[in-house]
Amino acid sequence: MAQINPYINFNGNTEEAFTFYKSVFGGEFARITRFGDMPNSNIPESENNKIMHIALPIGKNVLMGNDVPEFMGRVNENENRSKIAISAESKEEADHLYNGLSVGGQIEMPIADSLWGSYFAMFRDKYGIE
Repeated sequence: MAQINPYINFNGNTEEAFTFYKSVFGGEFARITRFGDMPNSNIPESENNKIMHIALPIGKNVLMGNDVPEFMGRVNENENRSKIAISAESKEEADHLYNGLSVGGQIEMPIADSLWGSYFAMFRDKYGIE
């Protein structure tokens, strides 16, 4: 069966955000590639340490991301057309993830039993990801 793995673009703070996600979900990065790792790159030296690709396995899926190089413009961090849905195996795990990921963010709907029968919450984390 196919899997869906979210890929998030950031404005220079990918490493900080993914370190935060790792602190909540656990695990280890499967890959970290920086722009400076590319041979014969035309990327400005000031962007060499930025993340070209990072991958954090979470369960059977992988959360991936990168920094958008400045010459390509900025990512709209308030864009709200996409969200990441997380399914937990228990209320305890859901509470742990919610309490970790929502710190410093904006809560739209606190975690609680929903009318449609799920344990549910909606929020934007401190990096603007919904």
